[in-house]
Amino acid sequence: MQGNGFKVGAVIFFLALSAWYLFPSFRGLSLNNRLEGMSQEERVDYERDNFSTIESIKEKSLNLGLDLQGGMHITMEVGLRELISELAGERRDEAFDEVLAAADARSEAENVSLIDAFVDEFENRDPDASLSRYFRSEEITRRSSNSEVTQYLQVQGADAIERAMQVIRNRVDRFGVTEPSIQTQGSRRIVVELPGIDDPERVRALLKGTARLGFHLMADPGELNSSLQRIISYYEVDIASPADSLDVGEEEINEEAESDTSFDVSQLLAETEDLDDVGNPLLDVLIPAGQGTVVFGEVAAQDTAAFDALMADPEVQAMLPRDIELRYDANPSSGSGPEYFPVLAVNMNIELSGDAITDARADFDPQTNQPLVDMEMNSEGARIWSRLTGANVGKNVAIVLDGVVYSYPTVIGQISGGRSQITGLASQEESEDIVTVLKSGALPAPVEIVEERTVGPSLGVVARKAGFTSLMVGLTIVVLFMIVYYRAGGMVADMALIINIIFIMGILAGFNATLTLPGIAGIVLTIGMAVDANVLIFERIREEQSTGKTLKASIDGGYSKALSAIIDANITTFFVGLILYSFGVGPIQGFAVTLMAGILASLFSAIVFTRIIFDYAVIGRRLSVNFG
Repeated sequence: MQGNGFKVGAVIFFLALSAWYLFPSFRGLSLNNRLEGMSQEERVDYERDNFSTIESIKEKSLNLGLDLQGGMHITMEVGLRELISELAGERRDEAFDEVLAAADARSEAENVSLIDAFVDEFENRDPDASLSRYFRSEEITRRSSNSEVTQYLQVQGADAIERAMQVIRNRVDRFGVTEPSIQTQGSRRIVVELPGIDDPERVRALLKGTARLGFHLMADPGELNSSLQRIISYYEVDIASPADSLDVGEEEINEEAESDTSFDVSQLLAETEDLDDVGNPLLDVLIPAGQGTVVFGEVAAQDTAAFDALMADPEVQAMLPRDIELRYDANPSSGSGPEYFPVLAVNMNIELSGDAITDARADFDPQTNQPLVDMEMNSEGARIWSRLTGANVGKNVAIVLDGVVYSYPTVIGQISGGRSQITGLASQEESEDIVTVLKSGALPAPVEIVEERTVGPSLGVVARKAGFTSLMVGLTIVVLFMIVYYRAGGMVADMALIINIIFIMGILAGFNATLTLPGIAGIVLTIGMAVDANVLIFERIREEQSTGKTLKASIDGGYSKALSAIIDANITTFFVGLILYSFGVGPIQGFAVTLMAGILASLFSAIVFTRIIFDYAVIGRRLSVNFG
């Protein structure tokens, strides 16, 4: 055994290290079995009392992929059409929009790059036209050629995809998903795999949010009330004779609304016993607000589409106060009945953008204990915020995130120091999601979910059982074959095989890798490859014994002569695994990871561990080794 002290120490060290990394996984398995045996109420109480311990175990346990524990598979498409429109800005015209729409349709139908299709459509309609008339930047001037503009758009498009990937990755990481897979697909799609997700709706909102935050002034309540009267009058119909039922004509309503901005529509509506008798399609879906408020009214959740369609009428839009648009409140009004969303009148102009926000954190109001988001601004943002609040004391300022109003506080006094809050949130989760979106950065262009698949936990259980069964069947066959063919030598090889599997799992757990179904296939393949090295060694030992050498000399010669072939075969296979991992995605990467881990573990167990056993058996003469 002389000279094997270092080898023995190495084996013990790596076994102990593998056990250390695998211990949380065994604890997690035991915890899951324990939780499954509890009732729902007992489980909730146990998880609340042991929250930190459970989270620590989950964090350190061996990660399972989407196919083994369930989760979400999402394909998202970056809105390059919106990006091109945004790059053109106010220089767009009707011809530009027509070309872009045709290019978008062609890109979808022919699966070609939207930018290439846009340039082709543009030049086909007018070969002498210049793209530089629509785009301006540091690189693009009025004299830039179409090819230079095309290159500029391609760079912007590729950069948008890359930035969208990074933003989505940051959001997913902050959300706490273990080992997500985020890959590009084609020219404008991103594929996201999120194992272990149990709240799909929250994930959808988190991934799609563009993080476009803005601080807006709001409409003058008097002007808004007058606009509301005119719009209601516009939608009155003759069938229900609204003028008779209200004892007031359309002209009188308009005249009174224009002459008296304090005119209250709620008083007008109170004169009728049943709103349905008014015969007004707008009042069928809208509960108008009273005077003195920036709220236009309330709309039931199921009626938002109908309300949007009514308000999209150009004549109705013209009746709204100048530069005012209607936005929904993020949270419906509280109550036991149907959900009603307040409709708010917000100025289109952004007084302060979200770029000024340097930090955001979820917190609670010390007085009401309601969740909120604290935000801090940079020096320029703090200066603008101080001026904005100082000039609008007593008025409302809307905080709009991705087109939805999260709060519209009344300015009590000038606010210096660059601090602001988003209040009126429904839950702590919502405040945390807003912080995640703000701190992860804004998406360069809108993204849409074009495909979504949810893998249920039950399918994951079936996959785990199938994978475990295949692993055990493969292991059993190899173990029996080695014992039958190589007898005592085969038993040593089987011991090395068990050690090899422990090392593989320890490597995966130590590097926080993810075990997937293809990964299990990689382990099954590695089992066969692991004994391949022992087969080469044993056959070399047999050849040495056939020449009349002693067992000790035969073992020395067998290991020495088989070593080069073993190293060559495993290194080339390892490089193949490296290539698969570098260029593959999802399941291919999972297979490559376990393949590479298995090669390293099998080399160590075949060359080091089995040699220790043979040296112990032959030199110590404590075991009779027969290679058949």
